[in-house]
Amino acid sequence: MSHAENPLVDDRTVTFLLDEVLDLRAHLAIPYFAAHDREGVDMLLEVVRKLARRVLYPTWKAQDERPPQFQDGRVTLHPSFRDIWPPLVDTGLLSATRPETHGGQQLPFLVHAVAAAYLGAANLNVVGLAMLTSGAAHLVEAFGDDAQRAQWMTPLYEGRWTGTMALTEEQAGSSLADVRTTARPAADGSYRLKGSKIFISGGDHDLTENVVNLALARVVAEDGTSVPGTRGLSLFIVPRRRPEGGGLVPNDVTTTQVIHKIGWRGLPSIALSFGDRDDCHGWLVGAPGRGMSQMFQMMNEARIGVGLAAVATASAAYHESVAYARSRPQGRDPSKKDGGPQIPIVEHADVRRMLLRQKAIVEGALCLSLTAARLVDRAAHHPDETVRTESQRLLDLLTPIVKTFPAERGFESVALALQIHGGYGYSSEYPVEAWLRDQKLNTIHEGTSGIQALDLLGRKVVAHGGESLTLLLREIASTVAEAQKSGVDPAICEAIGTGSQTLAATTMALGQRGLAGDVAGMLLHSSDFLDLAATVVIGWQHLAMAVAARRGPETRPELSEFYEGKRMAAQYWASHELPRVAALSALCTSAEPSYARVPDGAW
Repeated sequence: MSHAENPLVDDRTVTFLLDEVLDLRAHLAIPYFAAHDREGVDMLLEVVRKLARRVLYPTWKAQDERPPQFQDGRVTLHPSFRDIWPPLVDTGLLSATRPETHGGQQLPFLVHAVAAAYLGAANLNVVGLAMLTSGAAHLVEAFGDDAQRAQWMTPLYEGRWTGTMALTEEQAGSSLADVRTTARPAADGSYRLKGSKIFISGGDHDLTENVVNLALARVVAEDGTSVPGTRGLSLFIVPRRRPEGGGLVPNDVTTTQVIHKIGWRGLPSIALSFGDRDDCHGWLVGAPGRGMSQMFQMMNEARIGVGLAAVATASAAYHESVAYARSRPQGRDPSKKDGGPQIPIVEHADVRRMLLRQKAIVEGALCLSLTAARLVDRAAHHPDETVRTESQRLLDLLTPIVKTFPAERGFESVALALQIHGGYGYSSEYPVEAWLRDQKLNTIHEGTSGIQALDLLGRKVVAHGGESLTLLLREIASTVAEAQKSGVDPAICEAIGTGSQTLAATTMALGQRGLAGDVAGMLLHSSDFLDLAATVVIGWQHLAMAVAARRGPETRPELSEFYEGKRMAAQYWASHELPRVAALSALCTSAEPSYARVPDGAW
């Protein structure tokens, strides 16, 4: 049972972010986006909203309840996929951000991200398949030759085939240096692959005529040797069906297992075997030994995509809990001595606390995700080289936060939605428990939260001599100055400013520890460091929204309550979350050793 009026993502908030916070009209002035205007964006988003609410969302629960079936070595999806894939493909979103020369529309990724949020809130299963397909096609576009683009990229972007990334293996997990799949050169210029992959989302299904795996493998020389570690990994196109004789024939790619997941249940996660009959053909993409650097393009895109998926799931659950709280009568006004009539639970203080916390998480995460999407555009297409470079460095720094905060705090947010539903929340008749299961996967997809924390502290904040962090601190300081000038509550401005200073000081202290040789001590509290950084960054996003909300009522007084909600969310974050920054900093800089020193026998 779900509230039919659930908008999944709030339209007014999207318009507010695009027009009043991120200035989409100015963004569209970048020459690469010359074919698009604000009115055209509205038309596209209206199509996407209808598709999300009327077509995709009604199929999500059925797909969750009847996961993919594995029989006779093949995977079949829920029948509804055949109804929803064609209209999703027809939107052109699979290739929309790509150049017109490759069949794209040169649409800003900022707009694409908004579309993905709506569609992901409606049905992550089919959107996940689309996201993987676009990412695989982009890899071929970026690193393949013209023949490979014609053979593989075009049918992927057109949605006739789907794509995946086949990275991990059972013995390797996230440690890709331990990948064992091999590739031996063949006389025809292709390679013969042998090995296995696991947790391959969308790696087998009956929806399209082919599935194209972008796989990592080690090139084996004639003497049987290969380069160890990630330096020895190359990228290969490994389709389920390969071209031969003017058609497609099976390619010795076998599905050995379907993983039974707690969430994202409609999108199959499978184990694959390459070369059981020594006839698995693969085609090298780019130069040998460049697989990891090439794959990072798709991995980073996927990390932003997972962050958007997490925002979308938390958003859908938040709006469901708002509707439920408004319609569910229970209890009475405690200020009335005679009790009085029952009141909707939205009037109870603790329910309002949970709703505002959800709102602050969801809207802060959405603003951050769209800020990152804007940086993607500026890094790739801004005419000023300095802007491109700075945007890329800031994007690199923010990506671990964009992936992790919406997933971790989004899980908390959906848990609050379940709590508001009470006993109905944990029943399968209501959708919230399924969203909670979906959301948990986002903390694991595309690098666990712990891996993102190591990436942030061990690589991103110290890269380029700390320039990326300097850029972030500059952006935060600029927003604080603008907020002070526009009349935002000084306490909020002070909290954000102090938090950013603490982030800078903590990073410097940890960097010095690493330079002194104590890398283990530097990284011991990397998860706490990511929490600290994310708390400050989300505070920055709320401050940017608070600045815009100060201006809003002057021109749109009818939305005064809407703007007040943005200001209250910023106040909440400053009052409830930013005080944690000092404690997190103390943990990080002290290298408090309890869990590092627990003896094995104590577990």
